[in-house]
Formats: sequence, C-alpha cells, structure tokens
Amino acid sequence: MLLGRVANGLYWMNRYIERAENMARLVDAGLRMALTRTQSAEEEWKSVVMSAGVEFGFAAKYGEYTSAAVADFLIRDTTNPSSAMSSMETARFNARMVRTALTREVWEAINEAWMAMKRMLASPIDERDLPAVLDEIKRETALIRGCFYGTMLRNEIFDFAQIGTYVERADNTARILDVKYYVLLPSVSWVGSTLDNYQWESILRSVSAHRSYRWVYDAEYRPTNIADYLILNARMPRSLVFCYRFLAEHLHFREQDYGQRLPCHQLVEDTLAKLRVGSIKQIFDDGLHEFLTDFISDNNRLGDEVAANYRFH
Repeated sequence: MLLGRVANGLYWMNRYIERAENMARLVDAGLRMALTRTQSAEEEWKSVVMSAGVEFGFAAKYGEYTSAAVADFLIRDTTNPSSAMSSMETARFNARMVRTALTREVWEAINEAWMAMKRMLASPIDERDLPAVLDEIKRETALIRGCFYGTMLRNEIFDFAQIGTYVERADNTARILDVKYYVLLPSVSWVGSTLDNYQWESILRSVSAHRSYRWVYDAEYRPTNIADYLILNARMPRSLVFCYRFLAEHLHFREQDYGQRLPCHQLVEDTLAKLRVGSIKQIFDDGLHEFLTDFISDNNRLGDEVAANYRFH
C-alpha cells in the first residue's frame, strides 16, 4: 500500500494544479459576464469571489469588488492560498515531495508552469492583458495534464492523483454554475432574455464547453440544457456526473487492490447514484442553488473521507 504521505502529496498536487486552472476559469466567467452589464459590474465580481469561497480574505484586503481587485486576488495574490499563483506553488511543493513517484516529463511540466507563472504574474495584470493571462494559465495546466496522461503508469500513484483532480474539478463546476444563480441577473424580468442567454453562453465558454454544447443540443442556449450538460451529461469532461464516474472508478481500483472497502467508497457511490437518477427538471424544481450547495458539501465530505480513510496525515 502506498504511504499515506505520498498519497497525500499526489492527491494535493493534482488538486492544486486543477485549482490554478479553475481560478482562471472563474475569473474568465466573471469577465465575460461583466461585459453584459451597462452599469456597475460589482455584483458579478462579488459573486465570483463568493463562488471561489474566499470572500472573507478578499473583504479584509479590498473595499470594492472591481475587476482589477478580484483578478489580482484570485490570480496572483500569494496571501490568498487559493489564488492561481499560490495553487501552482503548492502543487510544485507537493510534486517535489513525491518527485520519485513522477515521471521526468511530469515534474518538468509542473516546474516550467510554475516558472512561467512567476514571470507572468510578477507585476499587477493590466486589464487589457487579463484574457491572455487567463489563457496562458489554462494552457500551462493543460500541458501538465497531457504529460501526466501520456507518461504515468496506471497504478495507485495515478489513482490518487486522479482522485484529487476530480474532487477539485467537481467542486469548481458546481461553483461556476452557482455564480449564475447567486446574483447574476439584474431582475427576474431578465430571465429568458437575450442578456440571460448571453450569460449562460459565458458559463459554457468559461469551462471550454461552448462548441461541444452545440454538438450535443444543436439548439439555442437554454438554462435547463446548459445545466443538464454541466451536471448530468456523462460524456462532458467537466460535468458533475463525469467527475463522479471517474472518482468511483479510481476508488474502486483502490478497493480491489487493497482489499478494503472504506466509507469513501460508499459515499462516492451514493453521490453518483443521486446524480444518475436525477433529472434536470427535478433539480430546477427543487432549486438549482440548493442542489449545488448540497453537492459542494457532499464533495467536500468525500475529500475529507479519502484523506481519513487512506491516512493522509
């Protein structure tokens, strides 16, 4: 059985790589949605900070929710442990700790991404450069993922790393969807309007799902279809069902190899079963925000169970 501290390093290495990319995606969502505003976009940026779960840290440092302040706090501020820069530094620290468990290509990709981001984020980001910076962060994390998939043996090392990736990704997709329903629309009268549809399109673009959505639905942007795509579509790589399908698979491999069935195995199966039997109509009828809040809580509990069951600490 893999040592708990090695499993912990692999799990958190991949969670923080995913988080660095996810912070760029959250800011991208806010940037796109703020462009639809004719007046102040403060509420959009506040919703992004709330969805990132760092509202207290942000409020302690800034008075207003401006694009510059939110982007700086979520992308380059190292006093924010969840910023893209902090996340990449923590990912690199964990990668160095488990260096012998990684291929040379994976280690070099992580190290080079960290160096590239340090150079790029050494100074405050000019607002005109923000889209390019966000794209570069997503590109660097994609390179790491490509090296990981292309060179790593599919063993317990791979499983714990992937468990970290999918726990973090599921959390992020739920949070990006929740941005839409936190304070996004100026009033209920905008629901179903051109503005509403543009904001939903922005959500798709922020998770790189704009084109693939059209392949599946071949229709205009409807909130129910988009939520269905990002929650229940088992072939969409950032959907909640997709993440939990692979979480269940990698945890099942650990159960088989170690001969131990642990609480985390039941929890992932229960959550996946809930996702598979649900319908998007039922989710909307019961409340999308409430569904996402419950999912985020269950997902956090799964992360805690994995850490406890496999003795990460």
